Parts: sequence; structure tokens; C-alpha cells
Amino acid sequence: MLDEYKQEQPIIYQTLLNAIKKNTVTHAYLIELNGYSKGLDFALSFAKYLLCPNHYTNVEKCNGCNQCKVIDDGNFLEIKIIHPEGQWIKKEQLEELQQEFNRKALVGNQKIYIIDGADKLNTSSANSILKFLEEPVVGITAILLVDNAYQVMNTIVSRCQVLSLKKENKLKEENIDTKTLLVYSSFHNQEDIDNFLNNGDTEDKIASMVEYINFFEKNGYQAIIYKNKPFLEKFNDKKMLYLVFQWFILYYKDVLNHLLGKRLEFFQEYVDDIHKVSESNSTLIICKKLEILLELSEKIKFNVNATMLMDKLVIDLMEVK
Repeated sequence: MLDEYKQEQPIIYQTLLNAIKKNTVTHAYLIELNGYSKGLDFALSFAKYLLCPNHYTNVEKCNGCNQCKVIDDGNFLEIKIIHPEGQWIKKEQLEELQQEFNRKALVGNQKIYIIDGADKLNTSSANSILKFLEEPVVGITAILLVDNAYQVMNTIVSRCQVLSLKKENKLKEENIDTKTLLVYSSFHNQEDIDNFLNNGDTEDKIASMVEYINFFEKNGYQAIIYKNKPFLEKFNDKKMLYLVFQWFILYYKDVLNHLLGKRLEFFQEYVDDIHKVSESNSTLIICKKLEILLELSEKIKFNVNATMLMDKLVIDLMEVK
């Protein structure tokens, strides 16, 4: 229950308690996980807190009530959890949700839906959930989980209260290599983490990504002619292309860190490359380039032509002034 997170997540814990006490619970929350591995468990604990008639935060006060056990077993009718089907959350999943939630609650007077992986909403499903958020219904609360709010459409973010979980320090040693830092930032499933860490191709992919940025920063439009085709041969499926765009974003964020005199977060091994890129960019230009990368990375979720996307990336970045 919620008290289990009192020490790990003190700020968001107290924020949620205050919302109940002051009767300021909103209809939609977007929770930034920031790599926190127990994000879904935390969301379910929050749901238990909202649904509990007495708003208990620990099991000792429950006096034998079995509602939380039913929730843990996945059999509580007033909670709906939506996970991506394959790579994306589909429109049909949201339509099914709306049909279910149009019916009156059988237990109590409140329903909660949790979208685990809100960054996996495609255009159709994002528009469906947007309509749901724009016309809130009393007694229905949305909890959207995403690693970073920047990965979600601004129109959705603006209709939610954004709460950020404290980062989980999985890597306690100092001087962690770039590959490990990027893999842990990109994946939260331990199987995926292990696969990428043990794959000898991962370092080569990171080096290719850095090489591409360096070439573009030096040669501009020529990247379309000389680099886009071989680059797409290496990152030749939608999942890998989306991943490398996330690495692009982290690379330019480290360029911004360098310009601001801050420590590099991910690409310490490429400090010379970061320095060269920063020499030809201002903080404002880097911020604009990050906006472009975030916008184009969203298009990868849809049926986009990869070649046209990479061409547009070069053109849009070159137009930044």
C-alpha cells in the first residue's frame, strides 16, 4: 500500500496524501517514472488509496477488508490497466475502456484506469484518450505512466497533473560506461537490459549514432546524401529507429549540459565530440533541436517512411537559427 513508498518517494507520497485531505484530487495524473522500476505497483497503491472508503495507507488499519487483495489479484472491476499490445497502445483498447467505464460502478462510486506506457499511444489512441480527458466524468480517475513527460503529446500533458517519481539509483558505481548508462535509461525490463548489455552490437550502434551527429553537425545537408541510407541499414526497424532517436535526444542534452557547464550525464566517453558540437551551437539552438527530435520521434510510432523521416530530420535541424 501507499505507506510502502513513504521513504522511497517522500515528495509524491505527501502530495497524494494532501490531495485527499484537502479534497483536491484531480481527474487525471501523469506520473513520470524516471526509471523507477516499481512504477505500476506505485500506481496500484495510489489506486487502492483512492478507492478505500477510509483512505487507509497501510494494511494494518484495514481490519480484514479484502479489497486490496482483490485488486492485487487483478479481479477488481473498477480498475482497468491498459498495456501496449505489441509496440503500441491501440485505439480499440481505449474504445473498450470507454464502453466499460460508461457503466455505473458496481463497487463504490469510483473507477480508475491506468495506462502503463502512455508514450506508446499512437495518433488514434492518443486522440481517443484526449477526448476522455477533455470531458472528465465525476468518479473516474486516470493515471498515465510514462518514463518522461516529454514523450507524451502536449495536449495530453496539459490535461493532467504531472507528478515525478524520484530516480532509482540502479547504478551505484562511479565512471559507468556510456553503453550501460544508455541501456538502463532506455529499458526498465531486466531481460531487455541484459540483452542489450550482452549484445556486442550495442557499442557499435552507439558509435554509429555519434558518428552520424558529428557528420551532420560538420556537413549539414550532405548527411542526406552520404549518411542517411547506411544509417537506416543499421537501424532498420521501427523499434530500433525509435531507440536511436531517444539516444539522439540524450546526446544533445549532454551538449546542452556542456554548454551550461554541467557534468555530462551519458556521453562522458565522447566528451571531445560533445565539445566540438557545442562550439557550433548555442543553448537556444540546442533547445530547438531537442524540440525537433522529440516531435519527430513521436512520428516513428505511426506508419512513417523512415527515409523521409531522416531527410526531414536533417532539413528541420538545418533550419534552426
